[in-house]
Amino acid sequence: MANSILKEPNAAVGVQWQPKDIIRGLVWKIAIATWLLMAVGSATRVMNAGLACPDWPLCYGQLIPAAQMNLQVFLEWFHRLDAVAIGLSAIALLGLSVFYRSHLPSWVPFASAGAVFLIVFQGVLGGLTVTQLLRFDIVTAHLGTALLFFCSLLAIGFMLTPYEATGNTGKLAWVSSIAALLVYLQSLLGALVGSRWALHQCLGSSELCSVMNSHIAGIVPATAATLAVTVMAWRQPALNSNLRKLGNWASVCLIAQLVLGLATFRLHLQVEPLTVAHQAVGAALLGTLVAFSILAWRDRVLSA
Repeated sequence: MANSILKEPNAAVGVQWQPKDIIRGLVWKIAIATWLLMAVGSATRVMNAGLACPDWPLCYGQLIPAAQMNLQVFLEWFHRLDAVAIGLSAIALLGLSVFYRSHLPSWVPFASAGAVFLIVFQGVLGGLTVTQLLRFDIVTAHLGTALLFFCSLLAIGFMLTPYEATGNTGKLAWVSSIAALLVYLQSLLGALVGSRWALHQCLGSSELCSVMNSHIAGIVPATAATLAVTVMAWRQPALNSNLRKLGNWASVCLIAQLVLGLATFRLHLQVEPLTVAHQAVGAALLGTLVAFSILAWRDRVLSA
């Protein structure tokens, strides 16, 4: 079954279906908007704006709280507005997938339905973060679900992207999948550190240092796995050019993430743009590894 799913997008080489292009284009737009939404969500947290709108789903009982508008209210209000737009786009994606189902691989409507489920669940968690006063486990789950939604969009997009297998990926599909999983878990640890303000508490009163240290320790396996992907990609001369580019991007994101992580730690999270960039680059690294994994598995199956 997995073999047929992975082969289906390339069933007719050289034939470009317009519905497939429409779906893929919409998926890319939603994915970019989701990445930006996570960055805005990070800015909302570091600016202490998570409860700037005390009610939900409205803000001060209004669609546009003009009288109460300031930077913090704007961040929280815009975060919700962007989330609604993404939710409506995901529903449109599902509708188009069902409408054009005869021109698309059979798995596309089901994948789109899964994406809609994730964004609805994400919306519920978003409401709970307000009504439960930023409870740390809900805040962590909120980011974790957003990352899953982001990755699901990338998976759909790269499954629908034309790809020519070379049969030279070796174990890269497994290694990149493990790297993606480790980076995702590291992102959850980072969200836990942020939602519990573990760095401030550890440095200030030596509390929650175990949470902070777990995130620091998690750097090692995530970095090692990502480096393994990039090194193996560099050493494979006949690798597909798309995989080679993704491997290069993974190394760039990894270096940037390590530098940003060190800077945010040394500056005690006092420079908000650095903290936001740290989370945004982490999401970009995860997305790059997911994209690499999807193409590597396609290569492995198509050349089997």
